[in-house]
Amino acid sequence: MRDVLNLDLYPLDQPGSMAWHSLIERCKADLSENGLFNLPGFVRDSALESAVSELQPAFAEEAFVHARRHNIYFRTSIEGLGSGHPALTQFETSNRTICADQLGQAFVIRLYEWPPFAQFLAAVMEMPKLFVMDDPLARVNVMAYSAGQALNWHFDRSEFTTTLLLQAPSAGGEFEYEKDLRSDDNPNYDGVAELLEGRRKPTLMKLQPGTLNIFKGKNTAHRVSPVQGDRDRMIAVFSFYDRPNVQFTHEERIGFYGRAS
Repeated sequence: MRDVLNLDLYPLDQPGSMAWHSLIERCKADLSENGLFNLPGFVRDSALESAVSELQPAFAEEAFVHARRHNIYFRTSIEGLGSGHPALTQFETSNRTICADQLGQAFVIRLYEWPPFAQFLAAVMEMPKLFVMDDPLARVNVMAYSAGQALNWHFDRSEFTTTLLLQAPSAGGEFEYEKDLRSDDNPNYDGVAELLEGRRKPTLMKLQPGTLNIFKGKNTAHRVSPVQGDRDRMIAVFSFYDRPNVQFTHEERIGFYGRAS
């Protein structure tokens, strides 16, 4: 991995070392303060072009066009909220997705299955261990957003999301979020409505290609704004869990990928 990852700056291959522990503590502090942390230049610039190029055939021939209208909860109704409540405002999400079973031994698969990667993430998240998914489709996804496409407002189902930006668009495609908009005890529907109606100004973050991002999105609302220009925004999403053997249901696979196998 040394020829692809900047392991001099981010020594994931040296677990237990002083440099490794220093990186862990820095990431934990950022995660606590900001709800996320970034490792810019995690992938070497010299490796990014080939990492993107090896994905192009799958995007050209096999990608699933994921397009749906949804509210921030991805649910048709919320108990206690009327159908006209602004917290249930619907938006459009659209992208092209390729799944793990279409990636062969692409770099993103090799990174996902590299044990020091999960070990590093578990240490930052203060978990005993993290496991890769058993799901042949969902374990790693790569999404491409073309002009006009966006990932709209939502909360994540999982506690943490791990992504790697492979290619930035010419314009747009910016990550926006409202930290801790809700809590496990308080859904804060009025605050959600304020955000969706534009009465709150979310934090905007523009990532550089090659940046690893770990984000606590369960209670932080977030979106990717519409892409502009003729260069796609391309991002890999890695799914880890605190238990082994996790798979999506048949219905979830159909909803996300248009197929179950």
